[in-house]
Amino acid sequence: MADLTTDFVGIKSPNPFWLASAPPTDKEYNVRRAFEAGWGGVVWKTLGEEGPPVVNVNGPRYGAIYGADRRLLGLNNIELITDRPLQTNLDEIKRVKADYPDRAVVVSLMVPLDEDAWRKILDRVGETGADGVELNFGCPHGMAERGMGSAVGQVPEYVGQITQWVKKHSDLPCIVKLTPNITDIRQPALAAKQGGADAVSMINTINSITSVNLDAMCPEPMIDGLGTHGGYCGPAVKPIAMNMVAEVARWEETAGIPISAIGGISTWRDAAEFMALGAGNAQVCTAAMTYGFRIVKEMCSGLSQWMDEKGYTKTSDFIGMATPRVTDWQHLNLDYVTKAEIDQDLCISCGRCFAACEDTSHQAIAMSDDRVFTVKDDECVACNLCVNVCPVEGCITMRRLAPGEIDERTGMTIPALDDKRTWLEHPNNPDGDPLTCISRGQ
Repeated sequence: MADLTTDFVGIKSPNPFWLASAPPTDKEYNVRRAFEAGWGGVVWKTLGEEGPPVVNVNGPRYGAIYGADRRLLGLNNIELITDRPLQTNLDEIKRVKADYPDRAVVVSLMVPLDEDAWRKILDRVGETGADGVELNFGCPHGMAERGMGSAVGQVPEYVGQITQWVKKHSDLPCIVKLTPNITDIRQPALAAKQGGADAVSMINTINSITSVNLDAMCPEPMIDGLGTHGGYCGPAVKPIAMNMVAEVARWEETAGIPISAIGGISTWRDAAEFMALGAGNAQVCTAAMTYGFRIVKEMCSGLSQWMDEKGYTKTSDFIGMATPRVTDWQHLNLDYVTKAEIDQDLCISCGRCFAACEDTSHQAIAMSDDRVFTVKDDECVACNLCVNVCPVEGCITMRRLAPGEIDERTGMTIPALDDKRTWLEHPNNPDGDPLTCISRGQ
């Protein structure tokens, strides 16, 4: 049976599934229930400095995006960091860690851009027995006016400076949580690495307004006739999060820095995909808020079964395996040619492929009078839109043309498999390799 135990920057846990810093990790009661359900670790909801607790709104805090059958695809959260006293949180963290020594307890922190403020809170966190700290440089709402959250995370120099302070004043593993509300997430990741961070976690929530109430003419959630932007999370952000994880994992300046993945992780497969791209573990929030803590059992069993089927004995066996296969467009093989094929035995004649291709793509699907749909190879550019809109799995597939076949659309003879041409060698590239072009008779 696969071994799901992980050692993430020296923080051990029985499985790679941690609850992210969020409402589910706001108090002792929640965290105890989470550990009893099987979660490998938690990142305790963000603590602030000593003083009057943060004040949250008392009206609605969430907006939502729904898919079919009201499946929750995304949440817009306007809730701030913990609104409970600092000492109360610290006492609870100490008790929980003492009772669950085998689980990871990481404390999320966010205080002003002041070295002494960071030193003071680190001293107190260190007394709890927590396994590490996560620096919240991503909260997109409500704290920027105090010089915290994404106001810091969007400035790499600040990220690096605070990370240095934390490493100076604490021996605990330091994870830097990165904001996606930035043009190039690699830059704060590099700053965190240069500042001495042990790892980064990504992504924090995305600035968003999920909907507008057209009767009240106000964004949702609505607080006394007004709305504001919040932090977007849930399955809808997964593609964005995966790209950012991959960018950090494959860039030579940041490659090798441990990554804790966050963003729309709802199933074991989601977690495995992030880990294949270079993440060492997976943080979950929205899925737990939607389905409850027991969802972790399904995640653990699913990941374990998949690993057994693939022959992976431990999670480190497949972490980062997909990273080398992420590249930039100019390195793709432009002589790789496929064509759509429709399995007539599976086709239900719904016509979705025809409508999509005819109206919005390349007019490469024909429809007979008796609603038989076929692909016109001389028009098909292999966009695979038809595959994506077809409601029958496996009905439409993409067949790779073999060497020696003629692409009816271009008239090109498919070259040998090892004869690959990228944009760097293409004749349309003014900076392309002329020798390659001549050898192709172009």
